[in-house]
Amino acid sequence: MFFHSVAGIVIGLAAGLGQMEMASADGDREPAWSIVVHGGAGVIERGDMDEATETAYREALEAAVTRGGTLLREGRSAQEVVELVIRDFEDDPKFNSGRGAVFTAQGTNELDASIMRGSDLAAGAVAGVREVRHPISLAIAVMEDSPHVMLSGEGAEAFALEQGLEVAPPSHFFTERRWQSMERALRNQGLPVPARPEGVPAPELIEEGALDLMEREHAFGTVGVVVKDRNGDTVAGTSTGGTTAKRWGRIGDSPVIGAGTYAIGDCGVSATGTGEYFIRLAVAARICMNARDGVLDAAQAGQLAADRVIQADLTALGGDGGIVMLYRGVPVWSFNTPGMYRASLVEGEEPRVAIYADEG
Repeated sequence: MFFHSVAGIVIGLAAGLGQMEMASADGDREPAWSIVVHGGAGVIERGDMDEATETAYREALEAAVTRGGTLLREGRSAQEVVELVIRDFEDDPKFNSGRGAVFTAQGTNELDASIMRGSDLAAGAVAGVREVRHPISLAIAVMEDSPHVMLSGEGAEAFALEQGLEVAPPSHFFTERRWQSMERALRNQGLPVPARPEGVPAPELIEEGALDLMEREHAFGTVGVVVKDRNGDTVAGTSTGGTTAKRWGRIGDSPVIGAGTYAIGDCGVSATGTGEYFIRLAVAARICMNARDGVLDAAQAGQLAADRVIQADLTALGGDGGIVMLYRGVPVWSFNTPGMYRASLVEGEEPRVAIYADEG
């Protein structure tokens, strides 16, 4: 299902095709700098999370854009800010990236990441790495220090060692709730449960209800950051641990340039969702191309382009998830799930943090 005119898009949105939000109401002014982030999408509904958990996520999202804003005010580049903010997410066990990554059916963590610069279309990505503490830094090294765009598995890890990047043992990435979620998924599929990794703490009790919530809210767990700096450069980056109990070396959209991450000129997108659908639709690239074809102001063009793909194309294909985006420095987000962890900060404004679909 495609909308081929602005009028068609507006009619479709009015009919309630999904949940969408505009992260900034001012589309007439291009900010000197801006940042927008996401921490994954899923069935995130009011009343499901206790107050302490919700507060912790909101504080983490606000801290991410606040740190990014501080760095941008200091004149740091968009690429630097994307890397540093994603590295913080990769060290935060609340999010499905780095230390908080989900487990495969073999009881391992397989990490993916990607980055792209809009100014020159430079891009780097890694897939299926297990012992690199910060996959986003490895993706940048692929972009800057190799002739390639994507490396995977053992080869990517060998390259990380050559580049002097920090590695970590499997125990670094271990979290109890992710492990127990994997165990339950395997039992439900009638598959064997692997042995616990060496060097991890003794098992602890995680209530079934807490596992239910985690699996719903992080159904599409990924972190992403898009930044515009004072020089006008736009960079997008994404990092993920993939899907719980994944098998056969499955790779989703996060490391696929054009699907989970894309930047061209003054447009950048990072996605989170059912990767197989985002790959089929080339979601991130499609949104940027749609926006750049528009003649409206930045906020309108960006939002309509995002909604056209997420609310119409993705929804019609049966895919779930969402994106965050900067277009001419204006933050936009769109998602067709009940919620998405997200935040933005624009030069001269206050941080905006949201979780649920009914938040502006």
